[in-house]
Amino acid sequence: MNSKIALPIPGPIEQLQRQLDEFRSTQPHRRKLPETLWQADVELARQYGLYSVAHPLRLDYVGLKKRLDGVPDSQKKAAKPAFVELVAAHPASMVDWVIEFESSAGSKMRIHWKNSSGPDWASLLRAWREAER
Repeated sequence: MNSKIALPIPGPIEQLQRQLDEFRSTQPHRRKLPETLWQADVELARQYGLYSVAHPLRLDYVGLKKRLDGVPDSQKKAAKPAFVELVAAHPASMVDWVIEFESSAGSKMRIHWKNSSGPDWASLLRAWREAER
């Protein structure tokens, strides 16, 4: 047997619920909520969470989430950036590295490496020796 236990509604949400019920009882069906009520809804959602406010107040969850995120309907689609520039905190200085290997058979390899950190020359030497066999 699975039964849900209803948790008590916090006082501020209950108070706003009474205000919304009063507004809804005096207005025609589907009338938009005044901005003052929406602002109160958003403040409570910040404090208690979206679902905890939207459910007992019978509010549109997605509409409340948009207001909580601060994204007006007219700007939500235009907000996608076309370009994002990533700037390093401090530019890394580049260093030139030159590595030369020569085998006993006379073959040579020269690597010119330009980077802020040195290459793993031991691994390069090991790979070159494996290729020489």
